[in-house]
Order: sequence, then C-alpha cells, then structure tokens
Amino acid sequence: MGMGMSFDVEQVRGDFPILGESVQGKRLVYLDNAATTQKPRVVIDRVSRFFESENANIHRGVHYLSMHATDAYDEARERVAAAIGVKEAREVIFVRGATEGINLVARSYGSSVLGEGDEILVTEMEHHANIVPWQMVAEEAGARVVAAPVSDTGEILLEEFEGLLSERVKIVAFTAVSNALGTVNPVVEMVRMAKGVGAMVLVDGAQAVPHLPVEVAALGCDFYVFSGHKVFGPDGIGVLWGRGDLLESMAPYQGGGDMIERVSFAGTTFRGIPERFEAGTPNISGAIGLGEAFAYLEGLDGEGMRAHEEKLVATATEQLEAMPGVRLLGTAREKVGVVSFLMDGVHPHDIGTILDTEGVAVRAGHHCAQPLMKRFGVSGTTRASFAFYNTEAEVEALVKGVERVGKVFKRDA
Repeated sequence: MGMGMSFDVEQVRGDFPILGESVQGKRLVYLDNAATTQKPRVVIDRVSRFFESENANIHRGVHYLSMHATDAYDEARERVAAAIGVKEAREVIFVRGATEGINLVARSYGSSVLGEGDEILVTEMEHHANIVPWQMVAEEAGARVVAAPVSDTGEILLEEFEGLLSERVKIVAFTAVSNALGTVNPVVEMVRMAKGVGAMVLVDGAQAVPHLPVEVAALGCDFYVFSGHKVFGPDGIGVLWGRGDLLESMAPYQGGGDMIERVSFAGTTFRGIPERFEAGTPNISGAIGLGEAFAYLEGLDGEGMRAHEEKLVATATEQLEAMPGVRLLGTAREKVGVVSFLMDGVHPHDIGTILDTEGVAVRAGHHCAQPLMKRFGVSGTTRASFAFYNTEAEVEALVKGVERVGKVFKRDA
C-alpha cells in the first residue's frame, strides 16, 4: 500500500487546529474518534464563512443571500452523493445524524409494513440507535426484534444470521462497522442473504464512512445512514440514503414547511424527495460543512491513510495484548479504528480517568452497546479509537498510560 511519501501524518495534523491543544499540561492525545472526530480548519472556516457572509434561509427566497445559500446547500448534497457513490443526489436526505435517519426509516417505512408476528433482524453488536427505534415500532405493530449472535472474537456468525432469516423477517438492520469492537461486517454478503427472503435492508454506516471507501449503491441495501460529526464534519448533520422509488413511496416523517406541495384544511399534498423528508429549516451550515469535509478527504491519499490507520491499530493491539492483566475485546480478522480492552481488577472508568491525567482521551463504558457487553459478560470496556491524524507516538502514549494504570492499581492492592 502506498505509504511513505504519499501520506504525511505530521502535515495532515497541521490541518486540525485542536490537535495542537494541551490537556492537563500535556499535549492532547485524542483517541476518542469513534465518538466524534475533530474538524479540519477548512470545515471550521467554511462554516464560519457561511455565517459571516452567506447566512440566509433557503427555500425559494428571492433575495441574493437566500439564492446563494440555497445553491450552497444543493451543492453540498451533490458533493455528499458523489462521495458515497450515489448517482441521484435527491436520494440523499439530510437528517440530524445516523440516529435520526434510523428513526425516520423505522417510523415512516417500518410502521407501514410491520404487522402482528413480523420480525426485524438486527445483530448483537448494534449501537442502541439501531435497536431502540425498531423496538418502538415493533411494539406498536405486535412485531418483534430478533438479534443475530456474535462470535467470541466479535464477528457475526453468518450461518446463524442466515438461519434467522425467514418470510417473517420484514426488515434487516445492521452496522457496517461495530463502534465498540471495530469489527468490519461482510455487508454485501449479509445484504444478499436478507434479500433472499425479500426483507428490506438498512445499513448503519456511522463507523464505516470515516475509515473505508463506501460505494453505497454497490452494497445492494435499501437504506444507508451515517453522521457528519464522525466523518470530520459538523455535528447535528447526517445522511439517510435510500433507494429513490422506496423513499418516494414512504409517508413523511415530520410535517412542516417546505415539504408540502399545497396546504389547505381540506387536505395537504407533499413534495417529492428529498424535500418531503426535510421539514422546516434544515441545518444549512452543517450540510455545507459536511460537503467541505468530503472535499477535504478527497484531497488525501486514501490508500496511504488506511494503511497508516491499520498500522496504528495493529501496533496498539500488539502492545496492549502483551501486557499482563490486559485483555482485548473484539479481535475480528477484519477490523478498523478501534481497540477495546479490559484490565484485571480495574474499572474502565478508572483507566479512562488516569489516562486523562496524561492528556490521553479515550472512552470508557458500554459504548451504547449494552446487549453486546452483556454477550461478553462485561459491564463495559476502555476504548481507544483512531483516525488518520493519530500517530505512532500517540499509540506509545496510550500504552505508557495503561502501564501507569497497572502500577497505580498494583500499589493500591
């Protein structure tokens, strides 16, 4: 893979102002990228520029600023569509994030197809955002949510997954990459199996888009969601991609301005997509910032970036595994971005707190994946998650910090 000259991590770090900050008197080591990523200067500047010189409401305004803002918003949609391999930009719906995208599909599509005794198939490794909305609509319809099991290494058990598919399964929803384990799922194969029983498939791509090249149209799924703040863009913006014909057949998720053709008290008719699902004033600056984030990513050497990330994960894995009393959770053959671990006799929160005194930011807890934690018989883990701007020196800082935790707790014992 094109490492070496092509991907220069120090140069890239210069694009992210926050990485120069100090925490607790130490240089910030930011290893909480699966929760949210940092933003490059170009995204920060683009959002500022919008507020400084272009801010207006979109939706058919006749004045200069409004027309300008509308153009920038539409352009952002085109840019995002191109970045994820979608030909029809109208199939890209701007939502608040992956969570809202899943809720929209659950309410608008799920409610309309689910009946008594139907099933929604998810996996044991889902984020709560891809469990709870399905439980809510299932309960109303008399349907149920079924979870496909995960192996001891944190991989989906494909035979079991396939075995749970039947005519009763109307919807299959699963993550492309586990936020808690980093496991990369065989999406194409799982989609194919689900389609074999005629189910509709939603893929949660929140953790995939920042790490892997994504060609949504090639996956064969019906819906795909992700969040802007996990892919170096602003928060409060995300994307729901859906097959155009399917989206056109769905009822609006929310009612309000700009999603209507005409309103009267006798009845209201709705616009086509994407407007139908974007009631009210959207997050205009967020969409524009997200478009800018994808433009920035396009300028990087993708292959070099991925090779660099892989090396970081491999090094962290190797060094943590070698430490006495440390156990990794999630050792899938295919994984990205995440090293989730446990230490004998030390609570994950204590590990996180001590690492913080070293300026190392990690996440501790159940990572909004309680069913998965229960599957492994733990209450939570400490999770270090990586982005392309992290360095070998930062992996070293993490490992030194974990060594220090071991010393502190040995002393206490």
